[in-house]
Amino acid sequence: MTPEKKEIRIRNAQIFKALSHPIRLHMVELLLEDERCVNDIKDLFNVTQPNISQHLNILKYSGIVNYRQQGNLRCYFLTKRDLINKIIQAVK
Repeated sequence: MTPEKKEIRIRNAQIFKALSHPIRLHMVELLLEDERCVNDIKDLFNVTQPNISQHLNILKYSGIVNYRQQGNLRCYFLTKRDLINKIIQAVK
């Protein structure tokens, strides 16, 4: 296996691992609709804000999301919208 193929497989595994949690998968489905700030996301789940941030950090580390700072708020968006949409459609 070439180093490039190995790197691609590692990156793909990180994406699948990040999407394997129900809360993160739901977050990504919401972000497919539109960019959302942390508080907006938190209001949709029955978990604490630190827990939401942990999930978002996992998604960010895997390269699925990024954020922009809007005053005191972090607003998250998908960086790989087409890829994530294809993955979600494939598993439905």
